[in-house]
Amino acid sequence: MRETGAAGAEDPSSPFSRSLIGTFFQDQPLLGNQLLEDALLQGYLRRHLPPEVLGEVCLDLERFSERLCSEIQALGRQCEETPPRLQHYDPWGRRVDRIITCPAWGRMKEISAEEGLVAAGYERTYGQWSRVYQVSKLYLYCPSAGLFSCPLAMTDGAAKIIESIGVSGLLEKPFRQLTSRDPKRFWTSGQWMTERKGGSDVASGTETVAKLQPDGTYQLYGFKWFTSATDSDMTLTLARVVDKHGQTLQGSKGLSLFYVEVRDEQGNLNNIEVQRLKDKLGTRQVPTAELLLDGVRAQRISEEGRGVASIANMLTITRIHNVISAVGCMRRIINLGREYATKRFVFGKFLKEHPLHMQTMARMEVETRAAFLLLMELSRLLGREETGCASELELHMLRLLTPVAKLYTGKQAVAVISEGLECFGGQGYMEDTGLPVLLRDAQVLSIWEGTTNILSLDVLRSLAKSRGRVLEAFFTDVKRKLEAASVRPALTPAMKTVESSLHRLGQFAQVSSERGPDFMQLSARDFAYSLARIYMGTLLVDHAAWEGASQSDLCAALRWCEQDLCPVVTKEKTGCYSRDSSAMDTALVYEGSPVVRGRL
Repeated sequence: MRETGAAGAEDPSSPFSRSLIGTFFQDQPLLGNQLLEDALLQGYLRRHLPPEVLGEVCLDLERFSERLCSEIQALGRQCEETPPRLQHYDPWGRRVDRIITCPAWGRMKEISAEEGLVAAGYERTYGQWSRVYQVSKLYLYCPSAGLFSCPLAMTDGAAKIIESIGVSGLLEKPFRQLTSRDPKRFWTSGQWMTERKGGSDVASGTETVAKLQPDGTYQLYGFKWFTSATDSDMTLTLARVVDKHGQTLQGSKGLSLFYVEVRDEQGNLNNIEVQRLKDKLGTRQVPTAELLLDGVRAQRISEEGRGVASIANMLTITRIHNVISAVGCMRRIINLGREYATKRFVFGKFLKEHPLHMQTMARMEVETRAAFLLLMELSRLLGREETGCASELELHMLRLLTPVAKLYTGKQAVAVISEGLECFGGQGYMEDTGLPVLLRDAQVLSIWEGTTNILSLDVLRSLAKSRGRVLEAFFTDVKRKLEAASVRPALTPAMKTVESSLHRLGQFAQVSSERGPDFMQLSARDFAYSLARIYMGTLLVDHAAWEGASQSDLCAALRWCEQDLCPVVTKEKTGCYSRDSSAMDTALVYEGSPVVRGRL
């Protein structure tokens, strides 16, 4: 027999005889019970939920968190590894346009029904706290969902529209299906609003037309450029009704909202052709398609010309779901990162023993805590609105905070998750670890349901439409929360920063109203960021002042308020919202561009 040396090397003449892979293999981060590992979520629930609700909710969330580890996480990974595909023709040449998803995707639908991930918001078992319960569950679920959270968002939005219109007649069946806990009856809904010309600008970009039929139904003709969760059972879509002269009314006043069942009783598509599936950076798990509507049978469910107004409630829900995904994935990358820091031994000690690494993770933690409290405030306000408990101030705050939270947390998620991948070194860049998908999927959060700039302008619209009452509500609410928190002297530095920032924002708002719409539009993004940072600071201070708060709650509030909470004032002092600055922006971007060379 050939003799082997101490290092295990064989005869030097053998291939690879000098190679040695070593004995060390890095332990992977493990997913634990996400409720039990989330001190802030537990603290929030203890603080806010009535005792008779708290025990039942926490038991269910703890049980559900165990199911995440034992079943759902693996299914979500399968959805990522086996994305949907499109089969245009059957083996005998018939056009079928069948979107084929993996078994795990179907199982996710069943689990969503069993767990009441949509139903919980409409059963209202816990009254005004039902949305807090539902959002808490979705927050735990989203990072493991394999993007099934996307059809759930649109399903929730569709149910909200139907409930606001009235659950009767034609709409009773879809509402019961959308909010069912029975996997055999549960439906998901798509959302078919976006067309090639429009994007967010549905008022001028929607070209789909609706032709009235003798039986009172409609047939839809058009092309939908971006349809999410295209394998859903039903959808809501916008179209322009053709009058008796063959004409349509342009603009938002010409749009009506329609209910469509995607397939007939035999499972055939409802005069729909699936042109192709979208090839996306992330969210590859969810089928997104381009559709040709060629006589699609539909029912008009809004008043004619009131389509855009009718989807307002849906946008509130889907934007909140966007925030859920952002905050949930931020929390997940931190939880995995801190677990990994107890296992990764480098430069003579574990990562958790390196102060610079802990400083970086602490900064991520502060961002995530602020985003979490903003999410939960939104869910609290929504629950109060839906049960008739909300004050006028709370209704204004819900209207204002929804776009603010969506735009700000979308940006936070990309930054925090990107930083989080660095916590794993090179392994954070490897697809087979399941980590990079969090970053790829996060990028959609600042785009879907309105980009950051679009939502910033929506914030301005909310101020204008309410004649400033929304902003008055914001100032009143912040002041009330700060006053209540003044009982804890340790919070004084943070409170002073928030108060100063609020004062500066008030001065800016007064001055900007005199400078015209161009000035406000140019400052809209920084204005929205200022609203977000001030309010998140307020919520952190408010939570840290609670008698059950921890030292970490206090630390998070103080650290959040170390940053510039009112960037719109800081930027305004540099003159960046002036006409000259705006012209310079364009010149700076297009310098050297052949498109405008010689014209600037």
